[in-house]
Amino acid sequence: MNDKRLLGTAFPGDTGETSPEVATVMMSYAAGQATHADVLITLAAARVLVPVVAVLGEVEVDEAGLAHDKTSDMATVLLTGADGRQALLGFTGTAPLQAWQADARPVPVSLRDAAQAAVHDGADALVLDLAGPVPFAIEGDDLQKVAEGWQLATVGPRTAWVRP
Repeated sequence: MNDKRLLGTAFPGDTGETSPEVATVMMSYAAGQATHADVLITLAAARVLVPVVAVLGEVEVDEAGLAHDKTSDMATVLLTGADGRQALLGFTGTAPLQAWQADARPVPVSLRDAAQAAVHDGADALVLDLAGPVPFAIEGDDLQKVAEGWQLATVGPRTAWVRP
């Protein structure tokens, strides 16, 4: 007998909704009452959804010019900005993801895993909730530190990245 076990989700009981903590800090950030660091600290303890979408693969064309045997692959989404930089898309819940693209499939991951995927794909940023309600970008040193597993600490009015 082959003893294979499926691993459970890292987010048991996850309904796909944006967590109340994340929703609160994002709305506070939009209102100017929370800082970029406040959002990063909250997101670090939450799950995010990375969308995967179907991408047309190979298409065989017969002698009559008709397409047959189409294939498709699933892929994460990189957005290219007007300045040429790329960003991996992520979402705080299924509602913001569906507002962006209703047929995208959500893959729940930690913020660190999403940042690692962005860095691995050569992206300059991880952009959350592109279609709203509150878009949020993690880029530069912040993206690198999140991907490497550093934690953002707050001491009084100052923040710093610390290695766990």
